[in-house]
Amino acid sequence: MEHKPDTIKISVNHKEEIFAAHADLHVTVKGSSLVSGNEALKKAKEVTQLVEALTHLGVKPEAFTLQGVHLEAESGVLLKSSSAIYRLKIRCADLNQLAGMLDVISSQKNATLERIEWKYDEDETRNEMLKVALEKAKSKAAQAAGSLNVTLLGVYELIENSYDEETAPRFQPQARMLKAAVADAPSLGIDVQHHKTIHVNLEIWYRVSAFA
Repeated sequence: MEHKPDTIKISVNHKEEIFAAHADLHVTVKGSSLVSGNEALKKAKEVTQLVEALTHLGVKPEAFTLQGVHLEAESGVLLKSSSAIYRLKIRCADLNQLAGMLDVISSQKNATLERIEWKYDEDETRNEMLKVALEKAKSKAAQAAGSLNVTLLGVYELIENSYDEETAPRFQPQARMLKAAVADAPSLGIDVQHHKTIHVNLEIWYRVSAFA
């Protein structure tokens, strides 16, 4: 049977709030004709209108990604007049532009903003949070050992657990509702900045000496 050394268990939690660095806008555009592949960004009339309007606002060409095309057919029959639904992902690299981008999208007759996907640059933050949590645990363990009159000998086991606490968006834009937001997108409660809370939890078993 494995012998477990004398240990004390220390639990700590550290949390920080971080804001989104950029966002991906998921947009559908109803087109009057079918153009396949990335050529749709240049040749599908309704898609081109949206791309040009956003480019004029300052959005870079590489921010546009065509994610799919759905062909609409009447009674299951494909006709030359069949329309297509283009699914676009548009990167908003500068959130200061988000309100303007929402305004442009809502002003396009055939475009609908389906959802906003918030993105974070969080790797460095998580690493720093882990360091802070470890320092908290180390200090807490030293205080506990001093009070118990034992000596810390080292770490027997460490368990790290982290999770994100997302703030619920006040409003996720849907087709008809967004059309009313042409003049002032935030008036409908659309978030133009988003944040979440990161939690880092540590459970550490420290090896300690026997009682003096």
